[in-house]
Amino acid sequence: MQNGKELSKNWYAIYTKPRWEKKVAKQLEEIGIETYCPTVTEVRQWSDRKKKVTTPLFKSYVFVHLTEKERALVFDVPGVVQYIFWLGKPAIIRDREIETIKLWLEDGRAEHVEIGHLTPGDKITIAGGSFKGQDAIIEKVGKKRLRLVLKSLDCVVNVKVAEALE
Repeated sequence: MQNGKELSKNWYAIYTKPRWEKKVAKQLEEIGIETYCPTVTEVRQWSDRKKKVTTPLFKSYVFVHLTEKERALVFDVPGVVQYIFWLGKPAIIRDREIETIKLWLEDGRAEHVEIGHLTPGDKITIAGGSFKGQDAIIEKVGKKRLRLVLKSLDCVVNVKVAEALE
């Protein structure tokens, strides 16, 4: 007899190859795995035209709903790289969080969504504080600190942030 933990399904996030999100989601569904790949519609500008394009909300991520025993099945699909881990275990996303994303996108309030990550080498303009308006290059990103290089002032600034960076 199996215990309830083995039979209960959880949402997990998997990391895909770049721009494979929709292909991976479709192929996972074809083998019977419930997926969620939230998308947004953006207007893209080319030199000769504008076009509406549907793109994944989370670049290189697809959510899958399965049991612990079924977790290995996702690797049967080309384009799946790995599970997203948290504290050494595959991260479990709460049902409530998936439902919140669905509701938020379905009710039409999201006109423009942009998710970004700070990475070393990024060029930014400081929005507030003593260095407001200064251009900087991110040299290092830690969990609660950034190291910025301000070339115009010939200095390095270590910044402590209120929320943990991911």
